Amino acid sequence: MSVKIRLQRRGKKGQPFYHVIIADGRAPRDGRFIEKIGTYNPLTHPATIVLDFDRAYHWVSCGAQPTDTARTILKHEGVYLKKHLMGGVQKGAFTEEEAGEKLFAWREEKSRKLRDAKLEVFNSQKSQIKKRIEAETKVKEAKEAIVNEKRQAVLAAEAAKQAEARAAKEKEIAAKAAEAAAEVAETAAEVAETAAEVVETSTEVVETSAEVAETSAEVVETSTEVVETSAEVAAESTETPNAEETLPAE
Repeated sequence: MSVKIRLQRRGKKGQPFYHVIIADGRAPRDGRFIEKIGTYNPLTHPATIVLDFDRAYHWVSCGAQPTDTARTILKHEGVYLKKHLMGGVQKGAFTEEEAGEKLFAWREEKSRKLRDAKLEVFNSQKSQIKKRIEAETKVKEAKEAIVNEKRQAVLAAEAAKQAEARAAKEKEIAAKAAEAAAEVAETAAEVAETAAEVVETSTEVVETSAEVAETSAEVVETSTEVVETSAEVAAESTETPNAEETLPAE
């Protein structure tokens, strides 16, 4: 039976996540497997690898054949370095303790490089976030400036409109006041004319009254003359029979 070390896909569409498994070479990719020895997440930066080092070394030592990606992961974790070192121990090139020290030194160097890479990524992300915030701040300030400018323009337009309306209202009030003043002047003129007519009428009344008084005096005088004439006539009438009585008889 051909044993393979390969990846088994998990995760949602567009968000892959893999299990590192030991499986029969004839089994389908996502089918049954013998053992799960780790996980691989390519979405993080750097990629996150969790591997059972001892079990991976065991299967590599047993002759399990990894796929290209699985081989890269195993090399990255030092499985093939340990296999190479153990081959040197078997050949007598160095002792097992020396092989362990070399593997430990390699792991320390790898950990340091990984820390440096993570720190670089963190600083890069921090710098990008800072730049993005600065750019967003500039855009926000520009938008606020545009909004303030528009607001000022609207306020200025409203103020001009209000001033124009106020001026029109004041003009209308002034026109009404002038019209009212003209009406008052016209009314005063009419009142003055009426007063003059009243005075003239009063004068005519006085004159008429004087004429009436004069006429009345004349009437009184005429009446007096009539009375006197009547008295004279009466007197004459009284005297005439007496004269007839004194005439001698023929």
